[in-house]
Amino acid sequence: MEVAYVCEWEKRPKSNHCPSIPLVCAWSCRNLIAFTTDLKNEEDEKDLSHMIHIIDTEHPWDVYSINSGHTEVISCLEWDQSGSRLLSADGDGQIKCWGMTEHLVNSWESTLGSAIEGDPIVALSWLHNGVKLALHSGSTNFGEKFSRVKFSPSLTLFGGKPMEGWLAVTVSGLVTVSLLKPNGALLTASESLCRLRGRVALADIAFTGGGNIVVAATDGSSSSPVQFYKVCVSVVNEKCRIDTELLPSLFMRCTTDPVRRDKYPAVTHLKFLTRENSEQVLLCASSQMGSIVECWSLRKEGLPVNNIFQHRSPVVGEKQPMILKWRILSATNDLDRVSAVALPKLPISISNTDLKVASDTKFCPGLGLALAFHDGSIQILHRLSLHTMGVFYGSSTSGSSQRGGDEPAIKRQRAGGPTVHFKALQFSWTSLALVGVDNHGKLHMVRVSPSMGQILDMNTLLRHLLFLLEYCMVTGYDWWDVLLHVQPTMVHSLVEKLHEEYMRQNQALQQVLSTRIVAVKASLCKLSSNTAARACDFHAKLLLIAISSTLKSLLRPHLLNTPDKSPGDRLAEICAKNTDTDIDKVMINLKTEEFVLDASTLQSLQQLIQWVGDFVLYLLANLPNQGSIVRPGFGFLRDGPSLGMLREMMVVIRIWGLLKPGCLPIYTATSDNQDSMSLLFRLLTKLWLCCEDPASSAYRE
Repeated sequence: MEVAYVCEWEKRPKSNHCPSIPLVCAWSCRNLIAFTTDLKNEEDEKDLSHMIHIIDTEHPWDVYSINSGHTEVISCLEWDQSGSRLLSADGDGQIKCWGMTEHLVNSWESTLGSAIEGDPIVALSWLHNGVKLALHSGSTNFGEKFSRVKFSPSLTLFGGKPMEGWLAVTVSGLVTVSLLKPNGALLTASESLCRLRGRVALADIAFTGGGNIVVAATDGSSSSPVQFYKVCVSVVNEKCRIDTELLPSLFMRCTTDPVRRDKYPAVTHLKFLTRENSEQVLLCASSQMGSIVECWSLRKEGLPVNNIFQHRSPVVGEKQPMILKWRILSATNDLDRVSAVALPKLPISISNTDLKVASDTKFCPGLGLALAFHDGSIQILHRLSLHTMGVFYGSSTSGSSQRGGDEPAIKRQRAGGPTVHFKALQFSWTSLALVGVDNHGKLHMVRVSPSMGQILDMNTLLRHLLFLLEYCMVTGYDWWDVLLHVQPTMVHSLVEKLHEEYMRQNQALQQVLSTRIVAVKASLCKLSSNTAARACDFHAKLLLIAISSTLKSLLRPHLLNTPDKSPGDRLAEICAKNTDTDIDKVMINLKTEEFVLDASTLQSLQQLIQWVGDFVLYLLANLPNQGSIVRPGFGFLRDGPSLGMLREMMVVIRIWGLLKPGCLPIYTATSDNQDSMSLLFRLLTKLWLCCEDPASSAYRE
């Protein structure tokens, strides 16, 4: 592990700007990070503004700060599954939902919210949408690598569509649910977790495959039981209904150990290992001097039968009664005091087969959880065995030091002054990066190796990065954290291997991923100066795809009964089959009424049409020099699908030009724009034929 960057915020007076207590942080699948600070009033220090800051990890210097309007300290931040909405909750029971304004990362507003007045929120989560993947790193086909796990949404609308909303747990033992109805209204209800309400100091929320919700709660004392509750949400007669049920509880192992019975009096961290697995929970008990971490698992066990019934002859088909019981999986030795915990978001499968493959290939993302300590260090532990996988030594106020993960802790020099430690910690969605916000409010981005520092050969490392890039393509998640580990010498191999894997998939999946793979290739090629020109080509292709989709979407069927293929699909099919260089002959097979648009729409498209015409002219003008220098645009000269897309748009523009000549691209060197388009189409078709058939004589002509 090593630091990628540290965000030094603008200099503010220490009396005004300070980290919030507690400090919370959340990382979205779009690689947006939200965290909190408090802003003091210069005149009245007791008057605090509770701020939410949102940054893009690729541009951390651009910070968007929101005055949240919360009256108490913000205790929870939660992104939704799409990474476009953010929930914030405070110590007064207020919950606000923030959304982007016009899809802009630097513009947010809160339009929805709920409240339980005076009841602080201790846990918060969006309802599950029923989408869950399992990753298997040893497969080749995308369908085998990323299998869809049967998982039910927390609540469904008519037709099985998941209903959006959120769930929160309060300090007094209430669970509150807010549902977003299709008409935009908010449906809210609250219910006690159990009949006998008690104080809840810590809580966490998980989901089951059957659509239920599990809440874990503790009063903060390690000598008290950790309680678990099943929560079922339903809508009856346009009202939200909440049903709760008590599940088996557990006592921490350290409280039963005579040596540690009173050593760790407080439970400081309570988290399910994953939101989609309610059967594994992580507990951390601490004192002023140290901490201990335990991992527990819920298992089915046979119910022991009394000796009186042992000799009774069993009935045919009778099964032994089973009960659910919490069993400890693993526990750490005595640790330094833990200040923050981060759990992996990558849904790597933990079956015995997948764990063996991960062990053989040294593929570690998704298998480790991170603990931050008050001495400024971070340890990554295996999520099941809790053995140490890697160590990062952070900086202190008297200086900074960083050592490898294999250096003994006794060799570290302790700083004389107070240490800088992380108060909030979050993994990225591929577990290749770790963000921490320290007690001075600075944000640290740490790069986490896919092999946790183990030496890998180049092919294995490329296979690991390729696997995670494919995962981002399939899910639509941002892949910036994967690019942190790509060296310039890897770019060409990664692009080629990514294309090979993409071509192995079926036609339907290729069509879905066609735009995403171009975007991934573009971001990869920007990492090396040798492939910068290709990055320009890929970005131009993305713009070309967007313009083509826009123009095709304006076409309409000429009959009310829609044919099997849309006008855009039929246009692509006709242009692909017709190799004639005369644009007017290609237009014969198309129905003009499909292209009829009103004059104002055609006029508004003139700038896009002009760009297409200029781009075609640029390509053809650079054709004689394609072998001498590397220049942006030459990638299109060898890309048959992109040239075919340009041919389709030239046909569309030609037909619209017949309907309204003012929308045609303007060429200042000629007086007849129609003839110019015919000439460009003829040359473009010859170039396209050459790419489709290298043995063709079209290029020589």
